[in-house]
This record gives sequence, C-alpha cells and structure tokens, in this order.
Amino acid sequence: MITYICYERCTTCKKAQKWLDANGIKYKIRPIKEENPTAKELASWIKKSGKDARKFFNTSGILYREMGLSTRVKEMTDREMIDLLATDGMLVKRPLLITEKDVLVGFKEAEWEESLS
Repeated sequence: MITYICYERCTTCKKAQKWLDANGIKYKIRPIKEENPTAKELASWIKKSGKDARKFFNTSGILYREMGLSTRVKEMTDREMIDLLATDGMLVKRPLLITEKDVLVGFKEAEWEESLS
C-alpha cells in the first residue's frame, strides 16, 4: 500500500493528491502534523530514497526559518538531522510518498509518474 504523507493546508500537497486521484492511484493518507514521522521511519525513508537527509527539510517553512536551520543543518550529522526532523512534522518537506520501492520527497510530477508507472 502506498502511503501519502501530507499537510492538508499545503497547496503542493493538494496538487499532488489531485494528481494521484486523476491517475487512479490508491493510497492511504497520513497527516504529517497529527502523525509526525518517527526518527526510525525517517532514517529508513532517507536510506530508501537515496537522498541526503537535508532534502527532507521543509526549507520554506516558518519553523525552519525561526530555528535558523539554513546554517545549522550544514553542521549537523545525519543522526542529528533525523532526530530534529522527528520532533515536528512541520519541519519535514512534504508531500512524502512511500511506496514499496521508493520514497518521493516533494511533488515533482515527472518523478512521481516514473516511479508509479
């Protein structure tokens, strides 16, 4: 089963969900604010995605800016980043799409199409 992790007020999440529906893709919704990813989940997803842990930060978010993370994350280890991401779902880039073979971070239509075809 595909898990779609999103924030209901995020316009990119709404666009991604509309795309999933239009393409007849079945998924389970997981609201990121209410069900924040755990450090264990994040570590697994980062490894599965093949992306740097920094790519999982919501760099345009208010919390990211308030915490001054643009400079801080450069000095952090993967473990420190994962632990920080696990503290608040609003720090995590969204949407996240978790499939059997991929973890997609953010909505890039071409990337999602390639992964889900």
